[in-house]
Amino acid sequence: MGPSALRYADLNERLESLGYEVEDLGDLDVIIPETRHFGDPRAKYLREIADACVHLANLVLGIRQHGHTPLVLGGDHSIAVGTVSGVAESFRRNGKTLGLLWFDAHADFNTPEISPSGNVHGMPMAAIMGYGPAELTKIFGFSPKIQPQHAVQIGIREVDPAERQLVKDSGIRVFTMKDIDRRGIGSVMDEALSIVSTSTDGFAVTLDADFLDPYESPGVATPVRGGADYREAHLAMEMIADTQKMVSFEITEINPILDVQNKTAHFGMELILSAFGKQIL
Repeated sequence: MGPSALRYADLNERLESLGYEVEDLGDLDVIIPETRHFGDPRAKYLREIADACVHLANLVLGIRQHGHTPLVLGGDHSIAVGTVSGVAESFRRNGKTLGLLWFDAHADFNTPEISPSGNVHGMPMAAIMGYGPAELTKIFGFSPKIQPQHAVQIGIREVDPAERQLVKDSGIRVFTMKDIDRRGIGSVMDEALSIVSTSTDGFAVTLDADFLDPYESPGVATPVRGGADYREAHLAMEMIADTQKMVSFEITEINPILDVQNKTAHFGMELILSAFGKQIL
C-alpha cells in the first residue's frame, strides 16, 4: 500500500512538473504473507522475498539499460537487495563502479544466524555487502554488490547487539544520529557524498522512511524517536540533487495503515522531488 499512498500524493504529476517524463510500471506481483507459512524462522519468507528481489533486479537492470533512472517505491526495505542488485549489474556490465547512500534508523545488517526476529527486512544491507543467504547475496552471480569503501549509511540510531560487530567489520562508513547532532546534516552529507562519489561513476540512494523522526513520519512499522527532521531530510536530498550523480532512488517502509492523513507518504513525495532537483528558488 505504500506505493499507492505515494501515487495518491500526486508523485507522478509533481515529477512531471519538474520536467521529467514519468513511466509508471505499476506494482510487482508479490506473495501476500498471510497466505503462506513463513518457512525458516531465522529468515522468514526468504524464498518469496528472494523471488521478488530477482524480479525487481531484472526490471531495474532493464530500466538502466534503456538509459532511464529507476525510482522504486516500497514496500519493506528488503526490496533494496533487488534495486541495488539491478543498478550494480548495469554498472558491472559497463565496467563502472557504483556507490550507495543508505538512509535508515536501522543498520539492516543482520543475517539469519544473528537476527533476533528473523525478519529479512532487517538484512538487506548485509546481503548487498555479501553477508547472508546466497539467495540474496548472489543475484546476478556476484558479491558484494557495492565495495565497502563506496557505501555510506546515514541516520542510524538502533542496532542489534550482534549486528553491531558485523557493521564494524564490514568497513562501510556509518554516520549515526549522534554525528548529525554534533556536526549538522550539511557537514555529514558533504563527507558522505564525497565517499560515494570518489572513484565511482555514480551512486544509488535508498531511503527508509524511519530515517525520519516519527513526529514527521508516523506511518512506519518500526519507528525510532530522534530521527531527521523536516529540513534536515530535505537538505540531504537537495545536496544529492546538486551532485547530479544519483543514478537511482528508492523509498521504502511507508505504511498507510499506521499513517496519519497520508502525512508520511506526502513527506516522502516531497523528499523524492528534492532528490530529483526541486529547488526553493
